[in-house]
Amino acid sequence: MIELHCHSIFSDGELIPSELIRRLEVMGYRACAITDHADASNIDLIVPRMVQVAREVNKYSATKLIPGIEITHVAPELITPLAKRARELGAKVVVCHGETLVEPVKPGTNRAALDAPIDILAHPGLITEDDARIAKEKGIFLELSGRRGHSLSNGHVFKVAKKVGARLVVNSDGHAPGDFMTREYAHNVIRGAGGGPEDVEEIFKEINIWADEVLKGIEG
Repeated sequence: MIELHCHSIFSDGELIPSELIRRLEVMGYRACAITDHADASNIDLIVPRMVQVAREVNKYSATKLIPGIEITHVAPELITPLAKRARELGAKVVVCHGETLVEPVKPGTNRAALDAPIDILAHPGLITEDDARIAKEKGIFLELSGRRGHSLSNGHVFKVAKKVGARLVVNSDGHAPGDFMTREYAHNVIRGAGGGPEDVEEIFKEINIWADEVLKGIEG
């Protein structure tokens, strides 16, 4: 199991990074990107500290901490500069908070995110086929969310992604200890969105291959 979208006390999560990673280690996770919510007010604070704690945690943990960030509720015009800043600061996984059905995300956020140097468009709501094609062309993952509310559009996201051939990833968007998914639950999120056993296998295989490259730069 690999988690690429979750939150610590650096935004609205309940756990410090070390405890979060320890709990996932007990659950058998291979790696986790902590991707706290950020805008221009806190990105310079969060990313360097996540890079720092990752250096220490990864010396002793079987579950590797990947420094990440989630650009959240910013104007579409600001997504690209913030994503670039996150990379400069050392973020290895850049997530953008997509147009979920349950929050007032500004229209145009999905498209602006796909034009930016991000890795994952989280809970993209009623994403269009045109935007999904951009995700495919750029290798950006579209998220199937295990989080209540955000998961409402999983079926639509799965259908559109499969139609155009875009990559999919399943994440918990975990904020508290009970949010993190077992392998069985993650499989059921994919199946509940319309996927079959072959889709489960493909999604997990592709995300592990992608994560291999990210982890090389961290474990080096």
